[in-house]
Amino acid sequence: MNTHDRKARRAKFTLIGVGALAVGVLAGGGIAAYSFMGDDHSSSAPSSGPSASSKPSGPTPGSSGQLTPDTAQKLTLDVPTGQKDGLSTGFPNSPSGSISAAVYFWEEFAFLDDQKARQQLQAAVSPDSPGLIDEQISEVRKLREAANLPPSGGTPAGITFSTAVRAVRVRSVTTSGDVLEIWMAYDRYATKSDGGPDDNPLKGQMDEVMVKWQNGAWRLTNEPKYWAKRSSPASYFPDSHPALKDGWVQVRHAD
Repeated sequence: MNTHDRKARRAKFTLIGVGALAVGVLAGGGIAAYSFMGDDHSSSAPSSGPSASSKPSGPTPGSSGQLTPDTAQKLTLDVPTGQKDGLSTGFPNSPSGSISAAVYFWEEFAFLDDQKARQQLQAAVSPDSPGLIDEQISEVRKLREAANLPPSGGTPAGITFSTAVRAVRVRSVTTSGDVLEIWMAYDRYATKSDGGPDDNPLKGQMDEVMVKWQNGAWRLTNEPKYWAKRSSPASYFPDSHPALKDGWVQVRHAD
């Protein structure tokens, strides 16, 4: 999320088919959007390695050679205990709690509504990353402008988006396991103003967040001392043996 990282990311902050969105959103055409909180893995630092305390349970060593994320053990997300400022809350201080907090945030984030996004970020961002909120709101507005929308405002009337995280890859960046890098593989869909499905959903996307346990909750952070330790993941495919070996685990909502 640092400035030099964003400059290296050519694909971020753009919509799939900006022209189609500019015309199609308002005319009922198909839409898909690329979210922004992450880093192009081509510019990522070498992996610092997984932490046993942060890695979700999965197949035993030696058995993964014949397994894939689709056939291996799945991770069931923790159920949130509350809802505040547009985000689910109440995730425990545990590896599954950190993953659940990240996944729910990603699926609920208002990536095209700067006002709602600010409310969510103010609730989710660590006090130790004070500039992160304004940086991300700036990028939301750039995304809106790229779609020929006013720089500030909500999602176009009659259009709704939904994000579905399919799998995660988790690494601890501290020995204590209280700061975690979480890569997510996800799909994004839109429902058009006429109620019809998205003709061109965004599928097979990968992005990351970094979270740390602070003040009784998992918070988003981009502190340089942690961000410099982020890693480069293998590409996620549900039927990929290398993806499973790299740590990709499919997730399931308990509800």
